[in-house]
Amino acid sequence: MSQEVPARVLDEMMTYYRERANEYDEWFYRRGRYDRGSQSNALWFAEADEVFNALARFQMQGELLEIAPGTGIWTERLLKTASTVTAIDASTEMIAINRARINSDRVEYILADLFTWQPSRMYDGIFFGFWLSHVPLERLDPFLDMLAAALRPGGQIFFVDGRREPTSTASNHQLPTEGAQLMIRKLNDGRAFEIVKNFYDPVALVGRFAQHGLDVTVQETATFFLYGDGEKGKPIIQALAHM
Repeated sequence: MSQEVPARVLDEMMTYYRERANEYDEWFYRRGRYDRGSQSNALWFAEADEVFNALARFQMQGELLEIAPGTGIWTERLLKTASTVTAIDASTEMIAINRARINSDRVEYILADLFTWQPSRMYDGIFFGFWLSHVPLERLDPFLDMLAAALRPGGQIFFVDGRREPTSTASNHQLPTEGAQLMIRKLNDGRAFEIVKNFYDPVALVGRFAQHGLDVTVQETATFFLYGDGEKGKPIIQALAHM
């Protein structure tokens, strides 16, 4: 079992993402330090399209909660099928970029610490992109409890994250070793930050979600991504009533 992540690392990770806001899209669009050559980049974009298409087929509808929406890459896709999106992030800088990019009155933004925030209402669906890997292992169960509390019975859930692939990150980054939760990330100006980065086995992840009443299917693309979709199971009493 890995050692618990100190609170100072969570604070440092929050600072890192605030400072990285204006650089974030360089990672997703494979620019600068994240450019791994035409062949690798083409594979990345093809696999990203695979996840985009899976999300489109899943048709998340109604009132959605998006956790750690970042610059809005996924927010704009959620709005194609959702009636509203509540986007919660710990970075004022990320929210500002997202708001300018999306420019929609159907999105409500909440600034909050994602490790302490608790929902005050329930949603029809929850989406989170590249957030699960930043949740410390010892905080995974409380996080899944929060998801279950925020979802209406039968509510949808979709998430995407990264596989353990060295070329998925910057050329001057090194992934954590097996069994370790922490890695060093750098900004373009060379400043270094310690952050949480975990990688999950799909089968094990399905089991963990199931323990919290979340029935999901988890898949992997060929090289870069892991993604899952499913729903919150209906309460036993409600299910029996419809048998």
